[in-house]
Amino acid sequence: MAAWGERLAGVRGVLLDISGVLYDGGEGGGAAIAGSVEAVARLKRSRLKVRFCTNESQKSRADLVGLLRRLGFDVSEGEVTAPAPAACLILKQRGLRPHLLVHDGVRSEFDQIDTSNPNCVVIADAGEGFSYQNMNKAFQVLMELENPVLFSLGKGRYYKETSGLMLDVGPYMKALEYACGIEAEVVGKPSPEFFKSALQEMGVEAHEAIMIGDDIVGDVGGAQRYGMRALQVRTGKFRYLRPQGYLCPPGGPLQSMDMSYRAGGICHAQLWPQD
Repeated sequence: MAAWGERLAGVRGVLLDISGVLYDGGEGGGAAIAGSVEAVARLKRSRLKVRFCTNESQKSRADLVGLLRRLGFDVSEGEVTAPAPAACLILKQRGLRPHLLVHDGVRSEFDQIDTSNPNCVVIADAGEGFSYQNMNKAFQVLMELENPVLFSLGKGRYYKETSGLMLDVGPYMKALEYACGIEAEVVGKPSPEFFKSALQEMGVEAHEAIMIGDDIVGDVGGAQRYGMRALQVRTGKFRYLRPQGYLCPPGGPLQSMDMSYRAGGICHAQLWPQD
């Protein structure tokens, strides 16, 4: 336990991934991962600052928070950093008008954005919307632009629902990059700007924060590259095989967010230290 206390010394803020860490999506909205509701409640009762940092791009932030609250989580919209609102801010700042290849569930986030005569493309986890017709339309819009700009809300390869693993936006982003000979601007994890925004909302520095997630690339690798500490959980999309160059913390991944009674959990190490 002392070793965990040393690893977590100086932590003032915790960033929590949502999908695969707090719940698995699926029919009827999905299901909370065992112990995650209680773990979040204990964190929020502690001296630590807590923020939710997600790449969710099939639901609006309001709908996501509504789902989490129905599952029993104590969370508000203001505590969630999500890619769609961040993308809207960038679009407004740069005067861009997007062609949207997004899920209907997140389209409301772009209601105040001018989408006429598009001069960029925004791609998100469109689910069944990733048809040949829709992908080809996004390709055509990009190819007609003198300076094509492609935004991707995250770059995940896949995620886990209760029914199994599902392709994420990353493979479709890569297809458009390859076809158009461009590089997408990622809005979401592992983008440094996305982590910076979440930490600014919490009021903590990178070295004072820890990211907890199931994605070794987007969560753990992205956080570490930004100067944060990171823990991976063995829920959601976790797999024992991981890309070269991404390191789990000493001791390996944690079983789940239900860490208050498991050795090596941040709740146990930080909130209930042993004498």
